[in-house]
Amino acid sequence: MNHSLKAWNTFGLEQSANEIVCVENEQQLVNVWQSANALHQPVLILGEGSNVLFLDTFHGTVIINRIKGIEVTEQPEAWQLHIGAGENWHRLVEHTLQLGMAGLENLALIPGCVGSSPIQNIGAYGVELQRVCAYVDCVELATGKTQRVSATECRFGYRDSIFKHEYQDRYAIVAVGLRLMKQWQPVLTYGDLARLDPATVTPQQVFDSVCHMRRTKLPDPNISGNAGSFFKNPVVAKDVAEALLSQFPNAPHYPQSDGSVKLAAGWLIDQCELKGVSIGGAAVHRQQALVLINAGNATSEDVVNLAHLVREKVGEKFNVWLEPEVRFIGQTGEVNAVEIIA
Repeated sequence: MNHSLKAWNTFGLEQSANEIVCVENEQQLVNVWQSANALHQPVLILGEGSNVLFLDTFHGTVIINRIKGIEVTEQPEAWQLHIGAGENWHRLVEHTLQLGMAGLENLALIPGCVGSSPIQNIGAYGVELQRVCAYVDCVELATGKTQRVSATECRFGYRDSIFKHEYQDRYAIVAVGLRLMKQWQPVLTYGDLARLDPATVTPQQVFDSVCHMRRTKLPDPNISGNAGSFFKNPVVAKDVAEALLSQFPNAPHYPQSDGSVKLAAGWLIDQCELKGVSIGGAAVHRQQALVLINAGNATSEDVVNLAHLVREKVGEKFNVWLEPEVRFIGQTGEVNAVEIIA
């Protein structure tokens, strides 16, 4: 049987899977996975499909994780939250602010579910999930045993974690624990946030500003299918950054604690005059070059070819080679996105 995945990927691409099953608790998730595994079928676990590019028909079962629930525990210095993996991320950000808990406002309007947030160590406007993550609860799919992974054990990096490596196929995330400090410290380093006064700013003002920036720069996936930022911001060695800055002194750059330098992928793409460039139904967004969109009946091949073009143009001009942030899914599971677009 072929079941359409169009509603389950924010790119809105017309691909299909043998089976699509929504699960609402841990036991259902384990049962579905084990049943498919017993039949030697591949399994893909999705939240809202906001960070995936389906390359082909998925020859197996797609499990949609809809494990819900938000529990809040008050501690002297912080709020401890335990959130089901199937909760919508942005609604969680709104919910915490309504309850008077700050700390997630910089991460407003990031698409997807809470369970996806540790996989990518989601980040925006100077804040990453690791800043507030206390633990991640997983279930070992083969045995049904639950395991709590501490924030340290998650091995968070830039758009990276243990869930992209050793834990990728063996475990499913069922809940995330967050710790929001009562002593709030605003992070106002990026974009319009730098104009706010740290002495008087409120969490709601940061939230409103972030929402405004994202809504004016980023396309609504309900109108133009997309997966948010398509490429990672490249992190390069100091000498590579210095060579680039000697030629392009205005290039945005962010020195990292280990001596490396993070560059702005959107700026690099923009300098190659690629905004609005299209291949088939796929296009580079006109307001934010970091986003590739489904401008109308795009195929997976259109998106891959466009990503290849962008990578080549940036590589030729800057000798910096972009890597997709989006996960590429083939017939039986995730494949190496860099190899696909190289």
